[in-house]
Amino acid sequence: MVDAARDGINVDTVTPWLEANVAGFTAPFTAQVIAGGHSNLTFKLTDANGVHYVLRRPPLSHTLASAHDMGREHRIIYALRDTDVPVAPALAMCTDPAVNGASFYVMGFVDGHVVRDAAIAERVLTESARRTASESLIDTMAAIHAVDLNAVGLADLAKHEAYIARQLKRWYGQFNAQKTRDLPLLDEVHDALSARIPEQGPATIVHGDYRLDNCIVNDDGRIVAVLDWEICTLGDPLADLGLLMAYYTGPDDESSAWQAQANRVKGFLNRADLLSVTRASPSVTCHSSTSIPRSHFGNSPASSRACMPDISVARWAIEVPASWRRSPRRSSRL
Repeated sequence: MVDAARDGINVDTVTPWLEANVAGFTAPFTAQVIAGGHSNLTFKLTDANGVHYVLRRPPLSHTLASAHDMGREHRIIYALRDTDVPVAPALAMCTDPAVNGASFYVMGFVDGHVVRDAAIAERVLTESARRTASESLIDTMAAIHAVDLNAVGLADLAKHEAYIARQLKRWYGQFNAQKTRDLPLLDEVHDALSARIPEQGPATIVHGDYRLDNCIVNDDGRIVAVLDWEICTLGDPLADLGLLMAYYTGPDDESSAWQAQANRVKGFLNRADLLSVTRASPSVTCHSSTSIPRSHFGNSPASSRACMPDISVARWAIEVPASWRRSPRRSSRL
């Protein structure tokens, strides 16, 4: 359990708000930190009847408006509630900072597993379920990119054009605003990527941080909820695929220290198997019935589209020092 006041929940003011705004909620409640640090804080709440909820709020220090906008995140998952994209049910949104010091929202608790490392993968998923999880990653990504923006009311979520240029400007700008020392190599990478921006097709929802450990899977390996929509925007769907490939390491893939190791366990597909879905024609057809029009993946040559993983890695390199600076637990040795 947590010291709620210290870790981001004012029990005295949040309790009556929950009773008034979350149907069926019964006080008192206990809170457990699910995620913390430099990202948005996530708490598992358990009320007096043993019913579980999830509360999300910004970090306690060094917030970035674009990455910690609770209203925007709540809007996205609420808009996706009746689509093929699995999300936790959005239950209530609080915009009054007097209640808890910052905006926050509450969603339903989704039971399942977050596979963060190889040990968890081996413990909670059979070999068959690991393959299913790999396939479900692609199916669910396809569902995200296939959402009709106008139908769900998200067409005005962000600009549609020049996604990669916007991303480079945003991440490079955030780095320069928070950097602790000069990194000339990062400047060179930014300039090189800016010169290789690929042509973009029609804009879709872009999750922005799409990978296995930002999803909840059931015992069979199927994704039952996509998490962490804090940097979701509109733009080039290949960016999600690029990030997934930058992090994903299959059992037979060459690995590096910073890439996710959960997928190294036998049963998960290799990168080439995941990428094969993009080679389908005339649409990107997945293991489920979901398909995405080929136009969503643009018309630029493969050599240009190949820079998507590079852009994802560059973003990672920028976010690490920026995140460290935002974290209240940062080490003085860094």
